[in-house]
Amino acid sequence: MKYDVIIIGAGPGGIFSAFELIRKKPELKVAVFEAGHSLEKRRCPIDGEKVKSCIACKTCSIMSGFGGAGAFSDGKYNITNDFGGTLYEYIGKKKALELMRYVDEINMAYGGEGTKLYSTAGTKFKKLCIQNDLHLLDASVRHLGTDINYVVLENLYNFLKEKVEFFFDTPVEHIVASENGYEVKTADESYFCRDCVISVGRSGSKWMEKVCGEMEIPTKSNRVDIGVRVELPAEVFSHLTDELYESKIVYRTKEYGDLVRTFCMNPKGAVVNENTNGIITVNGHSYEDPAKQTENTNFALLVAKHFSEPFKDSNGYGESIARLSNMLGGGVIVQRFGDLIRGRRSTEDRIEGAFITPTLAATPGDLSLVLPKRILDGIIEMLYALDKVAPGTTNDDTLLYGVEVKFYNMEVEVNKKLMSKKHKGLYIIGDGSGITHSLSHASASGVLVAREIVE
Repeated sequence: MKYDVIIIGAGPGGIFSAFELIRKKPELKVAVFEAGHSLEKRRCPIDGEKVKSCIACKTCSIMSGFGGAGAFSDGKYNITNDFGGTLYEYIGKKKALELMRYVDEINMAYGGEGTKLYSTAGTKFKKLCIQNDLHLLDASVRHLGTDINYVVLENLYNFLKEKVEFFFDTPVEHIVASENGYEVKTADESYFCRDCVISVGRSGSKWMEKVCGEMEIPTKSNRVDIGVRVELPAEVFSHLTDELYESKIVYRTKEYGDLVRTFCMNPKGAVVNENTNGIITVNGHSYEDPAKQTENTNFALLVAKHFSEPFKDSNGYGESIARLSNMLGGGVIVQRFGDLIRGRRSTEDRIEGAFITPTLAATPGDLSLVLPKRILDGIIEMLYALDKVAPGTTNDDTLLYGVEVKFYNMEVEVNKKLMSKKHKGLYIIGDGSGITHSLSHASASGVLVAREIVE
Protein backbone atom coordinates (compact mmCIF):
# COMPACT_ATOMS: atom_id res chain seq x y z
CA MET A 1 0.00 0.00 0.00
CA LYS A 2 1.36 3.36 -1.01
CA TYR A 3 0.87 6.77 0.62
CA ASP A 4 2.16 10.26 0.07
CA VAL A 5 2.95 10.60 3.78
CA ILE A 6 3.13 8.07 6.60
CA ILE A 7 3.11 9.41 10.16
CA ILE A 8 4.37 7.11 12.92
CA GLY A 9 2.77 8.04 16.25
CA ALA A 10 -0.64 9.61 16.95
CA GLY A 11 0.46 11.94 19.74
CA PRO A 12 0.30 15.75 19.49
CA GLY A 13 3.04 15.95 16.84
CA GLY A 14 1.43 13.29 14.67
CA ILE A 15 -2.08 14.68 15.07
CA PHE A 16 -1.11 18.21 14.08
CA SER A 17 1.03 16.94 11.19
CA ALA A 18 -1.98 15.08 9.81
CA PHE A 19 -4.31 18.00 10.49
CA GLU A 20 -2.12 20.54 8.71
CA LEU A 21 -1.37 18.23 5.76
CA ILE A 22 -5.09 17.69 5.14
CA ARG A 23 -5.94 21.34 5.71
CA LYS A 24 -3.28 22.53 3.25
CA LYS A 25 -3.61 19.75 0.66
CA PRO A 26 -6.75 17.58 1.10
CA GLU A 27 -5.88 15.33 -1.86
CA LEU A 28 -2.83 13.88 -0.08
CA LYS A 29 -3.00 10.21 0.86
CA VAL A 30 -1.92 10.10 4.51
CA ALA A 31 -1.66 7.17 6.95
CA VAL A 32 -1.01 7.27 10.70
CA PHE A 33 0.42 4.23 12.51
CA GLU A 34 -0.03 4.03 16.29
CA ALA A 35 1.16 1.27 18.65
CA GLY A 36 -1.66 2.04 21.10
CA HIS A 37 -5.45 2.07 20.97
CA SER A 38 -7.91 4.49 19.41
CA LEU A 39 -9.12 7.19 21.80
CA GLU A 40 -12.39 5.54 22.85
CA LYS A 41 -10.58 2.28 23.69
CA ARG A 42 -7.96 3.88 25.92
CA ARG A 43 -8.85 2.75 29.44
CA CYS A 44 -6.49 2.25 32.37
CA PRO A 45 -7.64 -0.79 34.43
CA ILE A 46 -6.73 0.88 37.74
CA ASP A 47 -10.05 1.71 39.42
CA GLY A 48 -8.85 2.09 43.03
CA GLU A 49 -11.02 -0.82 44.16
CA LYS A 50 -10.56 -4.09 42.26
CA VAL A 51 -7.31 -2.93 40.65
CA LYS A 52 -5.32 -0.59 42.88
CA SER A 53 -1.97 -0.51 41.12
CA CYS A 54 -0.41 -0.95 37.69
CA ILE A 55 -0.72 -4.44 36.19
CA ALA A 56 1.73 -3.71 33.34
CA CYS A 57 -0.63 -3.96 30.35
CA LYS A 58 0.97 -4.93 27.04
CA THR A 59 0.12 -1.46 25.74
CA CYS A 60 -0.22 1.26 28.39
CA SER A 61 -3.40 3.23 27.69
CA ILE A 62 -2.06 6.17 29.68
CA MET A 63 1.12 6.50 27.64
CA SER A 64 0.08 5.24 24.17
CA GLY A 65 -2.81 5.62 21.76
CA PHE A 66 -4.50 8.50 19.94
CA GLY A 67 -3.48 11.68 21.76
CA GLY A 68 -0.22 10.19 23.03
CA ALA A 69 0.94 10.53 26.62
CA GLY A 70 -0.81 13.92 26.75
CA ALA A 71 -4.31 12.53 26.20
CA PHE A 72 -5.03 12.12 29.91
CA SER A 73 -2.74 14.89 31.09
CA ASP A 74 -4.17 18.07 32.53
CA GLY A 75 -4.08 19.63 29.06
CA LYS A 76 -1.68 22.50 29.68
CA TYR A 77 -0.35 24.21 26.57
CA ASN A 78 2.51 26.52 27.56
CA ILE A 79 3.09 29.16 24.89
CA THR A 80 6.69 30.10 25.60
CA ASN A 81 10.28 29.56 24.53
CA ASP A 82 11.53 29.62 28.13
CA PHE A 83 10.73 25.94 28.68
CA GLY A 84 9.08 22.99 26.96
CA GLY A 85 11.78 22.38 24.37
CA THR A 86 14.38 23.91 22.09
CA LEU A 87 12.32 24.21 18.90
CA TYR A 88 13.25 27.90 18.70
CA GLU A 89 16.92 26.95 18.21
CA TYR A 90 15.93 25.45 14.86
CA ILE A 91 13.32 27.89 13.56
CA GLY A 92 13.73 31.06 15.66
CA LYS A 93 11.77 32.31 18.66
CA LYS A 94 9.23 34.35 16.69
CA LYS A 95 8.22 31.50 14.38
CA ALA A 96 8.07 29.02 17.29
CA LEU A 97 5.63 31.27 19.18
CA GLU A 98 3.55 31.83 16.03
CA LEU A 99 3.18 28.06 15.58
CA MET A 100 2.24 27.55 19.24
CA ARG A 101 -0.41 30.27 18.98
CA TYR A 102 -1.76 28.61 15.82
CA VAL A 103 -2.05 25.31 17.72
CA ASP A 104 -3.96 27.17 20.44
CA GLU A 105 -6.38 28.54 17.83
CA ILE A 106 -7.05 25.01 16.53
CA ASN A 107 -7.63 23.70 20.04
CA MET A 108 -10.12 26.52 20.66
CA ALA A 109 -11.93 25.76 17.41
CA TYR A 110 -12.23 22.06 18.27
CA GLY A 111 -13.77 22.20 21.72
CA GLY A 112 -11.45 24.29 23.88
CA GLU A 113 -13.41 27.53 23.61
CA GLY A 114 -14.18 29.08 26.98
CA THR A 115 -11.06 27.76 28.71
CA LYS A 116 -8.77 30.32 30.29
CA LEU A 117 -5.43 31.60 29.02
CA TYR A 118 -3.25 32.51 31.99
CA SER A 119 -0.11 34.65 31.85
CA THR A 120 2.83 35.35 34.17
CA ALA A 121 3.52 38.70 32.46
CA GLY A 122 3.44 41.62 34.89
CA THR A 123 2.46 39.51 37.88
CA LYS A 124 3.38 40.62 41.41
CA PHE A 125 4.57 37.10 42.16
CA LYS A 126 7.63 37.59 39.97
CA LYS A 127 8.93 40.19 42.42
CA LEU A 128 8.00 38.04 45.42
CA CYS A 129 9.93 35.11 43.95
CA ILE A 130 13.03 37.18 43.15
CA GLN A 131 13.04 38.55 46.71
CA ASN A 132 13.33 34.95 47.92
CA ASP A 133 15.94 33.82 45.36
CA LEU A 134 13.32 32.02 43.27
CA HIS A 135 12.76 32.70 39.58
CA LEU A 136 9.33 32.65 37.94
CA LEU A 137 9.57 31.88 34.21
CA ASP A 138 7.51 33.79 31.65
CA ALA A 139 4.70 31.97 29.86
CA SER A 140 1.16 32.12 28.60
CA VAL A 141 -0.66 28.98 29.71
CA ARG A 142 -3.83 27.58 28.18
CA HIS A 143 -5.36 25.13 30.62
CA LEU A 144 -7.84 22.77 28.98
CA GLY A 145 -8.11 20.32 31.87
CA THR A 146 -8.05 16.55 31.46
CA ASP A 147 -11.75 16.54 30.60
CA ILE A 148 -11.77 19.31 27.95
CA ASN A 149 -8.47 18.04 26.54
CA TYR A 150 -10.23 14.74 25.82
CA VAL A 151 -13.08 16.57 24.06
CA VAL A 152 -10.62 18.45 21.83
CA LEU A 153 -8.86 15.20 20.89
CA GLU A 154 -12.22 13.54 20.20
CA ASN A 155 -13.22 16.37 17.85
CA LEU A 156 -9.87 16.35 16.07
CA TYR A 157 -10.13 12.58 15.57
CA ASN A 158 -13.67 12.88 14.19
CA PHE A 159 -12.38 15.45 11.70
CA LEU A 160 -9.36 13.37 10.67
CA LYS A 161 -10.76 9.84 10.54
CA GLU A 162 -12.64 10.40 7.26
CA LYS A 163 -9.59 11.95 5.60
CA VAL A 164 -6.65 10.02 7.05
CA GLU A 165 -6.17 6.24 7.31
CA PHE A 166 -5.42 5.25 10.92
CA PHE A 167 -3.76 1.96 11.90
CA PHE A 168 -4.20 1.49 15.66
CA ASP A 169 -2.58 -1.32 17.67
CA THR A 170 -0.07 -1.52 14.83
CA PRO A 171 3.51 -0.97 16.01
CA VAL A 172 6.04 -0.17 13.30
CA GLU A 173 9.04 -2.48 13.51
CA HIS A 174 11.41 -1.06 10.89
CA ILE A 175 11.82 1.85 8.50
CA VAL A 176 13.88 1.24 5.37
CA ALA A 177 15.03 4.02 3.05
CA SER A 178 14.42 3.30 -0.63
CA GLU A 179 15.12 5.17 -3.83
CA ASN A 180 11.72 6.89 -3.97
CA GLY A 181 10.90 7.20 -0.29
CA TYR A 182 10.48 4.80 2.62
CA GLU A 183 9.25 1.31 3.37
CA VAL A 184 7.47 1.11 6.73
CA LYS A 185 7.35 -2.44 8.08
CA THR A 186 4.92 -3.77 10.67
CA ALA A 187 4.73 -7.36 11.92
CA ASP A 188 2.37 -8.37 9.08
CA GLU A 189 2.74 -5.91 6.24
CA SER A 190 4.91 -3.36 4.44
CA TYR A 191 3.73 0.11 3.46
CA PHE A 192 5.41 2.67 1.23
CA CYS A 193 5.52 6.48 1.26
CA ARG A 194 7.37 9.39 -0.24
CA ASP A 195 7.71 11.32 3.04
CA CYS A 196 7.78 9.81 6.52
CA VAL A 197 7.15 11.67 9.80
CA ILE A 198 8.32 10.01 13.03
CA SER A 199 6.51 11.29 16.12
CA VAL A 200 6.77 8.52 18.71
CA GLY A 201 6.96 10.59 21.93
CA ARG A 202 8.92 9.77 25.05
CA SER A 203 7.42 6.32 25.41
CA GLY A 204 8.99 5.49 22.05
CA SER A 205 12.53 6.23 23.22
CA LYS A 206 13.78 2.63 22.99
CA TRP A 207 12.23 2.22 19.54
CA MET A 208 13.69 5.53 18.37
CA GLU A 209 17.13 4.47 19.54
CA LYS A 210 16.83 1.22 17.55
CA VAL A 211 15.68 2.99 14.37
CA CYS A 212 18.48 5.56 14.57
CA GLY A 213 20.96 2.70 14.89
CA GLU A 214 19.49 0.84 11.91
CA MET A 215 19.38 3.96 9.73
CA GLU A 216 22.72 5.34 10.93
CA ILE A 217 21.18 8.60 12.16
CA PRO A 218 23.52 10.42 14.57
CA THR A 219 22.22 11.13 18.10
CA LYS A 220 23.53 12.65 21.31
CA SER A 221 22.61 12.08 24.93
CA ASN A 222 19.99 14.30 26.52
CA ARG A 223 19.26 14.99 30.19
CA VAL A 224 17.00 13.22 32.66
CA ASP A 225 14.89 14.96 35.35
CA ILE A 226 14.49 13.14 38.67
CA GLY A 227 12.43 14.16 41.67
CA VAL A 228 9.15 13.82 43.53
CA ARG A 229 5.55 14.90 43.22
CA VAL A 230 4.41 17.15 46.05
CA GLU A 231 0.79 17.09 47.27
CA LEU A 232 -0.60 19.59 49.77
CA PRO A 233 -3.86 21.42 50.57
CA ALA A 234 -4.96 23.58 47.64
CA GLU A 235 -5.11 26.65 49.90
CA VAL A 236 -1.31 26.69 50.29
CA PHE A 237 -0.72 27.66 46.64
CA SER A 238 -4.12 29.19 45.86
CA HIS A 239 -2.77 32.77 45.77
CA LEU A 240 -0.48 31.69 42.88
CA THR A 241 -2.70 29.18 41.09
CA ASP A 242 -5.82 31.39 41.11
CA GLU A 243 -3.94 34.01 39.10
CA LEU A 244 -1.27 32.02 37.22
CA TYR A 245 -2.60 28.45 37.30
CA GLU A 246 0.78 27.02 36.23
CA SER A 247 3.83 28.61 37.82
CA LYS A 248 7.24 27.40 36.62
CA ILE A 249 9.62 28.35 39.42
CA VAL A 250 13.37 27.66 39.31
CA TYR A 251 15.77 27.64 42.28
CA ARG A 252 19.55 27.22 42.42
CA THR A 253 20.60 25.26 45.49
CA LYS A 254 23.12 26.79 47.87
CA GLU A 255 24.82 23.48 48.61
CA TYR A 256 25.54 22.18 45.12
CA GLY A 257 24.45 24.92 42.72
CA ASP A 258 21.95 22.54 41.09
CA LEU A 259 18.78 23.82 39.45
CA VAL A 260 15.50 22.56 40.95
CA ARG A 261 12.21 23.47 39.28
CA THR A 262 8.50 23.11 39.75
CA PHE A 263 6.76 21.28 36.93
CA CYS A 264 3.20 20.34 35.95
CA MET A 265 1.27 22.13 38.70
CA ASN A 266 -2.27 20.77 39.14
CA PRO A 267 -4.53 22.96 41.30
CA LYS A 268 -7.26 20.86 42.92
CA GLY A 269 -5.92 17.89 40.98
CA ALA A 270 -5.01 14.26 41.55
CA VAL A 271 -1.76 12.31 41.67
CA VAL A 272 -1.65 9.34 39.25
CA ASN A 273 0.54 6.41 38.27
CA GLU A 274 2.45 6.42 34.99
CA ASN A 275 3.98 3.43 33.22
CA THR A 276 7.09 4.02 31.12
CA ASN A 277 8.63 0.92 29.57
CA GLY A 278 7.25 -1.20 32.41
CA ILE A 279 8.50 1.12 35.16
CA ILE A 280 5.92 2.74 37.44
CA THR A 281 6.48 6.43 38.09
CA VAL A 282 4.19 9.23 39.29
CA ASN A 283 2.47 12.14 37.54
CA GLY A 284 -0.46 14.51 38.11
CA HIS A 285 -3.80 15.43 36.50
CA SER A 286 -6.30 18.23 36.96
CA TYR A 287 -9.78 18.93 35.64
CA GLU A 288 -11.69 21.94 34.36
CA ASP A 289 -15.00 20.55 35.67
CA PRO A 290 -15.43 21.64 39.34
CA ALA A 291 -17.26 18.39 40.10
CA LYS A 292 -14.06 16.43 39.39
CA GLN A 293 -11.73 18.65 41.40
CA THR A 294 -10.14 17.68 44.72
CA GLU A 295 -9.09 19.62 47.82
CA ASN A 296 -5.39 19.18 47.02
CA THR A 297 -2.85 20.74 44.68
CA ASN A 298 0.08 18.73 43.35
CA PHE A 299 3.22 19.57 41.42
CA ALA A 300 6.57 18.01 40.62
CA LEU A 301 9.94 19.11 41.96
CA LEU A 302 12.62 18.00 39.53
CA VAL A 303 16.41 18.13 39.42
CA ALA A 304 17.94 17.98 35.93
CA LYS A 305 21.01 15.79 35.50
CA HIS A 306 23.26 16.08 32.46
CA PHE A 307 26.02 13.56 31.91
CA SER A 308 29.35 13.91 30.15
CA GLU A 309 31.52 11.31 28.42
CA PRO A 310 31.87 8.40 28.65
CA PHE A 311 28.37 7.92 30.16
CA LYS A 312 25.57 8.32 27.59
CA ASP A 313 22.54 6.52 29.02
CA SER A 314 20.80 9.30 30.98
CA ASN A 315 17.43 7.53 30.66
CA GLY A 316 18.97 4.31 31.97
CA TYR A 317 20.13 6.21 35.05
CA GLY A 318 16.61 7.52 35.69
CA GLU A 319 15.10 4.09 35.06
CA SER A 320 17.41 2.46 37.61
CA ILE A 321 16.25 4.88 40.32
CA ALA A 322 12.60 4.31 39.40
CA ARG A 323 13.13 0.54 39.50
CA LEU A 324 14.57 0.85 43.01
CA SER A 325 11.40 2.66 44.08
CA ASN A 326 9.30 -0.08 42.48
CA MET A 327 11.37 -2.74 44.22
CA LEU A 328 10.96 -1.17 47.67
CA GLY A 329 7.33 -0.08 47.35
CA GLY A 330 5.87 -2.34 44.69
CA GLY A 331 5.25 0.84 42.72
CA VAL A 332 5.11 4.46 43.89
CA ILE A 333 6.27 5.36 47.42
CA VAL A 334 4.64 8.14 49.47
CA GLN A 335 6.22 9.88 52.48
CA ARG A 336 5.21 12.76 54.74
CA PHE A 337 7.68 15.64 54.65
CA GLY A 338 7.84 15.58 58.46
CA ASP A 339 8.89 11.92 58.39
CA LEU A 340 11.51 12.57 55.72
CA ILE A 341 13.32 15.32 57.61
CA ARG A 342 13.19 13.24 60.83
CA GLY A 343 14.84 10.34 59.06
CA ARG A 344 12.00 7.86 59.45
CA ARG A 345 9.81 6.04 56.97
CA SER A 346 6.13 6.85 56.75
CA THR A 347 3.65 4.21 57.84
CA GLU A 348 0.01 3.62 57.00
CA ASP A 349 -0.97 5.00 60.43
CA ARG A 350 0.99 8.22 59.90
CA ILE A 351 -0.46 8.70 56.41
CA GLU A 352 -4.01 8.04 57.64
CA GLY A 353 -3.50 10.40 60.58
CA ALA A 354 -2.34 13.27 58.38
CA PHE A 355 -4.46 16.39 57.82
CA ILE A 356 -4.52 15.66 54.08
CA THR A 357 -6.14 12.83 52.15
CA PRO A 358 -3.84 11.34 49.49
CA THR A 359 -5.34 11.20 45.99
CA LEU A 360 -3.20 8.20 45.01
CA ALA A 361 -3.01 4.87 46.82
CA ALA A 362 0.77 4.52 47.17
CA THR A 363 3.01 2.53 49.52
CA PRO A 364 4.19 4.45 52.63
CA GLY A 365 7.98 4.34 52.69
CA ASP A 366 11.28 6.20 52.87
CA LEU A 367 12.39 8.19 49.83
CA SER A 368 15.89 8.65 51.27
CA LEU A 369 16.50 4.97 50.46
CA VAL A 370 15.64 5.62 46.81
CA LEU A 371 16.79 9.08 45.72
CA PRO A 372 20.51 9.98 45.57
CA LYS A 373 21.52 12.29 48.44
CA ARG A 374 22.39 15.21 46.15
CA ILE A 375 18.98 15.14 44.48
CA LEU A 376 17.07 14.71 47.75
CA ASP A 377 19.03 17.53 49.43
CA GLY A 378 18.14 19.82 46.53
CA ILE A 379 14.44 18.95 46.77
CA ILE A 380 14.36 19.63 50.53
CA GLU A 381 16.18 22.95 50.04
CA MET A 382 13.71 23.93 47.31
CA LEU A 383 10.73 23.10 49.56
CA TYR A 384 12.02 25.44 52.25
CA ALA A 385 12.54 28.16 49.61
CA LEU A 386 8.96 27.70 48.33
CA ASP A 387 7.68 27.93 51.91
CA LYS A 388 8.73 31.60 51.89
CA VAL A 389 6.36 32.44 49.02
CA ALA A 390 3.72 29.81 49.90
CA PRO A 391 3.75 29.32 53.69
CA GLY A 392 2.62 25.82 54.61
CA THR A 393 4.66 24.08 51.91
CA THR A 394 6.92 22.46 54.52
CA ASN A 395 4.17 21.38 56.91
CA ASP A 396 4.78 17.91 58.33
CA ASP A 397 1.79 16.49 56.44
CA THR A 398 2.91 17.62 52.99
CA LEU A 399 3.09 14.44 50.93
CA LEU A 400 5.98 13.49 48.66
CA TYR A 401 5.45 10.78 46.05
CA GLY A 402 8.40 9.15 44.36
CA VAL A 403 9.78 8.84 42.07
CA GLU A 404 8.86 11.22 39.31
CA VAL A 405 11.14 10.91 36.32
CA LYS A 406 10.96 12.89 33.10
CA PHE A 407 12.75 10.95 30.40
CA TYR A 408 14.06 12.88 27.42
CA ASN A 409 14.76 11.10 24.18
CA MET A 410 18.28 11.37 22.88
CA GLU A 411 18.57 14.38 20.61
CA VAL A 412 18.33 13.21 17.00
CA GLU A 413 20.33 15.01 14.32
CA VAL A 414 17.97 17.01 12.08
CA ASN A 415 18.20 20.21 10.04
CA LYS A 416 16.22 23.42 10.52
CA LYS A 417 13.21 21.79 8.83
CA LEU A 418 13.38 18.92 11.40
CA MET A 419 14.33 16.61 8.54
CA SER A 420 17.09 14.05 8.96
CA LYS A 421 20.35 15.35 7.51
CA LYS A 422 21.10 11.84 6.27
CA HIS A 423 17.69 10.87 4.82
CA LYS A 424 15.72 13.30 2.66
CA GLY A 425 11.98 13.22 3.37
CA LEU A 426 12.38 11.64 6.84
CA TYR A 427 11.15 14.06 9.51
CA ILE A 428 11.64 13.46 13.24
CA ILE A 429 9.42 15.56 15.50
CA GLY A 430 7.79 15.81 18.91
CA ASP A 431 9.26 14.55 22.15
CA GLY A 432 10.70 11.53 20.32
CA SER A 433 13.20 13.85 18.66
CA GLY A 434 14.61 15.06 21.97
CA ILE A 435 13.91 18.62 20.76
CA THR A 436 10.43 19.20 22.21
CA HIS A 437 9.33 18.41 25.76
CA SER A 438 5.73 19.63 25.88
CA LEU A 439 2.29 19.48 24.27
CA SER A 440 2.59 22.91 22.66
CA HIS A 441 6.12 22.43 21.27
CA ALA A 442 5.36 18.93 19.97
CA SER A 443 2.17 20.13 18.27
CA ALA A 444 4.00 23.10 16.76
CA SER A 445 6.69 20.81 15.35
CA GLY A 446 3.94 18.78 13.66
CA VAL A 447 2.52 21.88 11.95
CA LEU A 448 6.01 22.93 10.88
CA VAL A 449 6.90 19.71 9.04
CA ALA A 450 3.44 19.43 7.46
CA ARG A 451 3.92 22.85 5.88
CA GLU A 452 7.43 21.89 4.74
CA ILE A 453 6.09 18.71 3.08
CA VAL A 454 3.28 20.61 1.32
CA GLU A 455 5.69 23.26 0.06
